[in-house]
Amino acid sequence: MEVLTFTEEFSSPVVAKRLFTAMVLEADTLIPKLAPQAVKSKYAKHRIDAVDKDNLTHSYTAVEGVTLLDKFESIAYDIKFEATPEGGCKGTFVSKYFPKPGAEVKEEEIKEGKEKAAAVYKAVEAYVVANPQAYA
Repeated sequence: MEVLTFTEEFSSPVVAKRLFTAMVLEADTLIPKLAPQAVKSKYAKHRIDAVDKDNLTHSYTAVEGVTLLDKFESIAYDIKFEATPEGGCKGTFVSKYFPKPGAEVKEEEIKEGKEKAAAVYKAVEAYVVANPQAYA
């Protein structure tokens, strides 16, 4: 089976640098506070491929754990935040799923994971909006 690639775009009223800081640089401490159900009792091992603080990009790969659903060799993620003229940002999330040989992948399984990730993103965004001094 070939690589499955998905691209999601979003817009936010939050300044790109603040959202990047919250979502990427401070994720290890912030996300467990905001969405403990997203990390509680779940094992995942990620390899950080690149973090570019100047261009607000982050690339990492899930290489072990529950996110692979025993169906994927790995899942690679590329995230980019860009400023918008309105003062907020737009972001692009690209995910590439590398199935194991012979694995039967159902679209619903991928959709469920993407929905969970979107919920975490929304929780982080809401926190940053509600706390204007956070990550300023």
